[in-house]
Amino acid sequence: GSAGLLITLFLLSILWFLIWRTDRKRSQLPPGPAPWPILGNLWQKDVLPLYRTYEKLCRTYGPIFTIWLGLKPVVVLCGYEVVKDALLGHSEEFGGRPEIPLVVQLSKDYGFISNNEKKWRELRRFTLSTLRDFGMGKNSMSQRVQKEAQHLVELLTKLEGNAFEAITMFRHAVANVICSVVFGSRYSYSDTVFLELLNVIGNYTSLFLSPIAMAGILAVYNTFPNIMNHLPGPHRKALAECEKLKDYIRQKVEIHKLTLDPSCPRDYIDCFLMKAEKEKSSPENMYSNEDLVMSVFNLFGAGTVTTSNSLLFFLLILAKYPHIQAKVQEEIDAVVGTGRAPSMEDKLKMPYTNAVIHELQRFHKTRVENFPRMTTQDVVFRGHTIPKETTVIPVFSSVHMDPTHWENPKEVYPGHFLDEKGEFRKREAFMAFSAGKRMCPGEALARMELFLFLTTLLQNFTFQLAVKYEEMDL
Repeated sequence: GSAGLLITLFLLSILWFLIWRTDRKRSQLPPGPAPWPILGNLWQKDVLPLYRTYEKLCRTYGPIFTIWLGLKPVVVLCGYEVVKDALLGHSEEFGGRPEIPLVVQLSKDYGFISNNEKKWRELRRFTLSTLRDFGMGKNSMSQRVQKEAQHLVELLTKLEGNAFEAITMFRHAVANVICSVVFGSRYSYSDTVFLELLNVIGNYTSLFLSPIAMAGILAVYNTFPNIMNHLPGPHRKALAECEKLKDYIRQKVEIHKLTLDPSCPRDYIDCFLMKAEKEKSSPENMYSNEDLVMSVFNLFGAGTVTTSNSLLFFLLILAKYPHIQAKVQEEIDAVVGTGRAPSMEDKLKMPYTNAVIHELQRFHKTRVENFPRMTTQDVVFRGHTIPKETTVIPVFSSVHMDPTHWENPKEVYPGHFLDEKGEFRKREAFMAFSAGKRMCPGEALARMELFLFLTTLLQNFTFQLAVKYEEMDL
């Protein structure tokens, strides 16, 4: 009776307070769909993948709008002009990285994706400097990629034209490049332990990076982390898979400690261990063993998955549009021939191939979700007040589909990157590697890998779809 009535009144009071607080916050933020109490707009995302939901909301509310994940507002930015203004024109204000609960659970705030701004800057600087020392962006790195591309060609030749499942092979090839820098060695395509690790990477990225996961389990976890930590589900499996990879890295680190020669560092791990020794007395030591493990994890995962997925997507598109594939092969034959492998020096002489790679990246990035940013201070942006520490999502798919900057945004059209003379031209609305202070640190390596792997494969093979053209949904 009376106890039940009191509980009901108490719950209604809490609900009323949450609605009042949300409405108060909404009045201070850009417009957007009305959130449900407690749940926000989480279950109002009625279109998958997310970029289509954002497109729909952009048409209704304009290029700057707010959605709610539970009780947290998220400001979404759409279109080239708005995204450019935020990330380049207001790079400091939009340069933060919000705390993503699932990432925190995975990383424990170690490594160079740490939410600690000082640690992030320091480890990012160290990592980029070390990768450059080991050839990133230089001829020695291109030779590593060329060598691995030849291993991949040899493997595909043995298939004698039969259909094959490509992603594991591509993932292995790309992983070997980063492994040669991080671990100091590459791995055979028949190495069962390494194949299992690649499978682990595939399993956890299917949760972290797929559009359905972004809108489903990942969004739910990041909205209600304390509840989800105690519930079964794919998030628990993905985190367990990540631990397997981290355990493997820990083993590698221990072996490196036993064999380290400070006068002759072999790889990234050696350099990190040497830096850790120098910094061990520092009160703000950012070079702990777990920082090393997570930094290698970040390099290994990000440096493998995104590039191998892009390479697979490129070849699927080229198989679907054989006239584009044939024209790239004609340019390879004319510039490189058959007596040697393609090199980075050939790139400037291959405007059509360069244009195709950029166009395929643009087209691919219209289907890939983004990692969010965070405001580092209160900011008045294009007439809207966005409070400090607000999560912000720049929708790069909207940049790459912006009809005011692309002639045929929904089509695969290499002409986007060619001038009237057939020479390659840059496009300011191309942001495949993000923009501003949080740009992808592996851009130089990724560009090199995509060019060398793709041209080497097309020099040796013509790719066809294993299913009918009409059945291929990209």
